Amino acid sequence: MKRTIENLGMAALRRIDPETAHGLALRAVHTPLAHLPGPVTSDRLRTKVASLTMPNPVGLAAGFDKNATAIAPLSRAGFGWIEVGAATPVAQPGNPRPRLFRLPEDGAAINRFGFNNDGMDAIAHRLSKRPKGVPVGLNLGANKDSANRAEDFAKVLVHCAPHIDFATVNVSSPNTERLRDLQGPMALAALLDGVMQVRGSIPVFLKIAPDLSDQDLADIAKVAQDALISAIIATNTTLDRSGLRSAHAQEKGGLSGAPLFEKSTRVLAKLHALTDIPLIGVGGVSSAEDAYAKICAGASAVQLYTGLVYGGLGLAADIARGLDVLLEQDGHASVADAVGTKTQSWL
Repeated sequence: MKRTIENLGMAALRRIDPETAHGLALRAVHTPLAHLPGPVTSDRLRTKVASLTMPNPVGLAAGFDKNATAIAPLSRAGFGWIEVGAATPVAQPGNPRPRLFRLPEDGAAINRFGFNNDGMDAIAHRLSKRPKGVPVGLNLGANKDSANRAEDFAKVLVHCAPHIDFATVNVSSPNTERLRDLQGPMALAALLDGVMQVRGSIPVFLKIAPDLSDQDLADIAKVAQDALISAIIATNTTLDRSGLRSAHAQEKGGLSGAPLFEKSTRVLAKLHALTDIPLIGVGGVSSAEDAYAKICAGASAVQLYTGLVYGGLGLAADIARGLDVLLEQDGHASVADAVGTKTQSWL
């Protein structure tokens, strides 16, 4: 019944401005009408990535709950783990609106938010009150006007570390000028060294872009290995606009959703062939089959965000349950058994 109500609510939200609709959706998860089935797990679905134990491998990607305002209800929505943020040292408004666009004919979205967030003080305060349960991590960002962006990442991590289970270094957003330059091997090594020096026991993940050459990926894999990164998240949004049909296809910003699936999964498979670092598959996940394909390509866990725009919050639990069935059908006793079993088909 609640899933039906949610679907009706989603249809109504799609009639209004996307960013306004997103804000309303975040508030709606605090109401009794929200579809919150609680933990979705099984012996087959339980997953371990780095030191994180997850009831299932289906995670919420950063950007959905930028300011950590909805962690408690989201923890009951069927996700096996949650990433909030990105957080920057100082609050910033981001880019001018409109900055979020639906591409319904493509099952996609384009955003150019520019790390709008309430800043690390407010976000740390909310994180300090989060419930125990599924692992919660924070996407680290840098202020647009920062004189030292690498220092910003370390500053946010130090401030928020007592309240998180992992942190993600985000050098792959296309919406902050020159941020992606930090993916170069020398700049990335220096950045990660500064973060790793202050991390304590917090696992640090690295989120990369899909628009990288094979040499770029090889360089990143080596730097990440040398820095003792706990996982690589592949991938963030793309600047590629190939094959899009929707009216907003040429808006500036990062493209997410279904058109990103193949590109991001190929990057994932290439990384799996390059490194033993655990990988997180992101980009175009909107079904159990999508999640399973990412796992078979080399992902130890997956994340989604844009799929929720079209499938609703109940999609997370649906994907987890469907993934359990797919694993069983192929004779896998665990998610780990399936990781990388079909990498070659993506190379």
